[in-house]
Amino acid sequence: MKRQPSTGSDGTKVTTLRLPADLAAEISIVARADGETTSSAIRAAVEKHIEDRGRDPDFQQNLKSLIEDDLRVARSLAERLGV
Repeated sequence: MKRQPSTGSDGTKVTTLRLPADLAAEISIVARADGETTSSAIRAAVEKHIEDRGRDPDFQQNLKSLIEDDLRVARSLAERLGV
């Protein structure tokens, strides 16, 4: 069985995000005040968070460790399957 693509033709992915009601109302007001959509404001916040985390040395080390672990598992799986 083939898996359905997880992204739309425009390269976006729909994600459900649960926010406390107050925070949802606040981001909606911020977005409207900036003349943008709530989705656009949330995307900008997520992008900023990722950029901010990328400057943290502890985060960088944790990310490096995760990548190394994932590569180890992927290589083991590939070997097991003869890929």
